[in-house]
Amino acid sequence: MPDLHDAHASSSLRPAPTAPDHLNTTGCSIKYAQGNGRRVYASRAIPGQTLLEISPVLLFSVEEYEAHGRHTVLDHYTLKWRDGRMALALGLGSLFNHSDAPNVTYTIDASTESVRYTTTRAVEPNEELCIHHPGPNLWPEPVGASQHAPTEVVAGNGCGGLSTVTSETSSPAPEIYPDGNEIVPEEDLPFTRVKLTPDEDDEDTPETIRTVQAWAVDIPDPRHTTTALTWLKSSGLDTPTLAHLKRVRKSPHGTHSTLLLTAAPHAPALPPALDLAPPYALRVPRSAALTPASLALKNALWPTVYAPRRKGEPEEWARARARWACAAMARVVAEGRAAAATGELPIASYVPAPPEDPSAPSYLARDTRVSASHPLRHSVLNVVRALADSTTSASTSASSLPVSPSPSPSPGAPTKSGQHYLLTSRTLFTTHEPCLMCAMALLHSRVKEVFFLVPRPRTGGCGGAACVPKLEGVNHRFAIARWKAGAGGVGADGLDVDEHVDA
Repeated sequence: MPDLHDAHASSSLRPAPTAPDHLNTTGCSIKYAQGNGRRVYASRAIPGQTLLEISPVLLFSVEEYEAHGRHTVLDHYTLKWRDGRMALALGLGSLFNHSDAPNVTYTIDASTESVRYTTTRAVEPNEELCIHHPGPNLWPEPVGASQHAPTEVVAGNGCGGLSTVTSETSSPAPEIYPDGNEIVPEEDLPFTRVKLTPDEDDEDTPETIRTVQAWAVDIPDPRHTTTALTWLKSSGLDTPTLAHLKRVRKSPHGTHSTLLLTAAPHAPALPPALDLAPPYALRVPRSAALTPASLALKNALWPTVYAPRRKGEPEEWARARARWACAAMARVVAEGRAAAATGELPIASYVPAPPEDPSAPSYLARDTRVSASHPLRHSVLNVVRALADSTTSASTSASSLPVSPSPSPSPGAPTKSGQHYLLTSRTLFTTHEPCLMCAMALLHSRVKEVFFLVPRPRTGGCGGAACVPKLEGVNHRFAIARWKAGAGGVGADGLDVDEHVDA
């Protein structure tokens, strides 16, 4: 972004400053442009998906910033933190210029109060490193249009792989949602949410508490509890099945402790060194407590984790996000009609770039069962395959660049949550409700949410014949929304498919 401090210095006839040396080892350098302040450039070729910088931030309360910060030059460098405070990124964080087609993306890490900056593609030497931020008055002077526009990967060939890579061609957002970040009332949203958890899941009365059999053992001397816990963690019994429960329950008078062992069907064998009585079976809560009433009832059975959800308060949608969704649904419907014109089924799926990261690639696919003569070429599977092929291709391309090899992780080394799933935090729009097979593929890909226009009562897996993320025992739940016919100017004309055909 333009460095206003330097600009003021120049206007005051002070000597123009020179750019300082920077100790960043990922190939970033700071250069000074007369009248435009300091900017960040690549000093060498930088592969895509390279972590450039982790910038700690200084946080200002809303009151503090209103009273002081916004009246200073800091007002040109701060961004709004997730909890409403204002944040000033240190290091390179405040020097990345804005671009409508950025080559760097950033992620806010609230747990460490820092911002991570990562390249979105391969960057050439001496190319300016830019980010995109839609907030007002943040980076008021964007750089010129980049030669690298966000991409839309279109999958349409018989094997579900990549056929073409083109620039973004989404339909313009309808004017039903004007510009702005005002919250759209639930009844005015272009879709209806499918409820996955019924009210009775709150388990607010004794008869609604669901339980499961588990095994426990009493520890007469509480001083031996730590030894027993250490053994439990190394025994393989400490699985996520009972993660919603506390492992140790102390007796009311402190005379002994009880250790929760496992929910396995048979009693586990205890190590002789612990010198404990045999385990015994008992009923424990099957899930975490969602309400205070449920917590009291479940704690009476066994100490339970309290994990409240905002009952009756779904995620709020701003106008800008609603416009994004309307454009995405219009795009996928247009693709479905285009597929029909070529003799395919009028079914398409689309994974657009998230509104918070417009530089991310989009993925578009149509159903190709007719042309491929293959029963598995559903549009959902094709778009997931396109994303997988694109990710693999990018990884292979990056690995061919001259970068220092990273050591292989040791067995059991922790990995970043969700890094191996294709659709983590992504949204899928599709013309027709996905079938059971496709819904399960979306679940295993860890998709965030699914929007569909045409329901499939006989074959659908998102509320039609069944609701996959609502099934007992699944390890992921994704949100589902049914698009309102005609909402945002999007209708189902030209998308007719026999009711017995799965999508």
